[in-house]
Amino acid sequence: MAWCAFVCGSFGAVAKHRSSIRVAELFAGVGGFRVGLGRASDRFHVVFSNQWEPSTRRQDASDIYVARFGNEGHHNSDIAALPTEEIPDHDLLVGGYPCQDYSVARTLNQAAGLEGRKGVLWWQIHRILKEKKQPPAYLMLENVDRLLKSPAQQRGRDFAIMLASLADLGYAVEWRVINAADYGMPQRRRRVFFLGYHRRTTLGRALLAAKDPLDWLLHDGVFAAAFPADAKGPAPLKPFAIKGDLAEVSARFNRSAGRSVSPFHNAGILRGREVWTLDTRPVFSGPFTCLADVLQAPKEVPASYAIPRAQLAQWKYLKGAKSAERVNKASGKAYRYSEGAMTFPDALDRPARTIVTGEGGATPSRFKHVVKDQKGRLRRLTPVELERLNMFPDGHTDGASATRRAFLMGNALVTGIVERLGKELLTRLDAGATAAKVRTARKAARS
Repeated sequence: MAWCAFVCGSFGAVAKHRSSIRVAELFAGVGGFRVGLGRASDRFHVVFSNQWEPSTRRQDASDIYVARFGNEGHHNSDIAALPTEEIPDHDLLVGGYPCQDYSVARTLNQAAGLEGRKGVLWWQIHRILKEKKQPPAYLMLENVDRLLKSPAQQRGRDFAIMLASLADLGYAVEWRVINAADYGMPQRRRRVFFLGYHRRTTLGRALLAAKDPLDWLLHDGVFAAAFPADAKGPAPLKPFAIKGDLAEVSARFNRSAGRSVSPFHNAGILRGREVWTLDTRPVFSGPFTCLADVLQAPKEVPASYAIPRAQLAQWKYLKGAKSAERVNKASGKAYRYSEGAMTFPDALDRPARTIVTGEGGATPSRFKHVVKDQKGRLRRLTPVELERLNMFPDGHTDGASATRRAFLMGNALVTGIVERLGKELLTRLDAGATAAKVRTARKAARS
């Protein structure tokens, strides 16, 4: 499948303009949510965006955001220093809030979770929702799926705090862990997305009143429509309550003397403080996009991306299986370190592995992608190919160095997921608006 046909043909016609949905994009990066929502419909109108990378002079992500979308409503400053009253009213708040503390690149024992330097940024979302006189009707948030298990000592505590805080602010929530490749997209990237609906909204009332949580998860919810799934195995829904104020949740949730297991599965809903959760598996019968589909023609790839023959042995070693004795520096105890072999070069007939922030640069690495192109040469992926794996337009990150462009794509999301969620959210909003008009007309007729 040609890349242009995949990107352009999969989105369909842009929805006709009806009512505008005002969007605030926090932790915007290079604008992944904006790209996805823009492809879903021209009715999504970003009225506020914020992107700030602390401890660095260069603000590459913010500069690219402004270059692509303009500077109207954009703030390149610490969100914690921005008063809530300076943030315009909005209908939908979106954000892939910084997730280094939950990253798959770190072990759970190292993950600081909500208490870490990045984790505290969750409270900026909470602050905006709490202080807004008219809080946003809808939320669309994204994080690494390890969030459901963080931290190691109290598995699931961080997600429980987030859910409890949203419930206390009047939101009903549904979440799903989505691997983009399971739904035909070009990268095997697993992330947890959660949607929040304020109780004043039609969607919020519908979720709060749903008679069967399982029906919502598998048939009636926004995720169920946008990303069909069925229950994985015979295990039933597992309900439980998140009890206590937020300080008590932080101190006590899932605390045990032994190694705990997170109560959160890959799909679930929150109503009040009540949680229903289960494991699901994707249901998808459409076309799949493979790594080969996003590759540029050999003549478009600079020679500097080829793997030098002198480096080939090191690349093979790093990609290969290993087992060796090592010593823990802190304790002085010896242990055996093992890791399995990786496919080398990367398979072209499958979706790509997850892009990581260290994808750029010529230094050999276990985690960087290496492909064999049509000329038979081994080479790294270009910035354009990395953009395509996240379903961004070609050249979206132009203006930064190749290494920084790779870093920015390692931090980004697969925009196709946001696009599908945006389309389904609009479908529900329009259905709710139509139903409200019918109720109003019937009431007027009776009077």
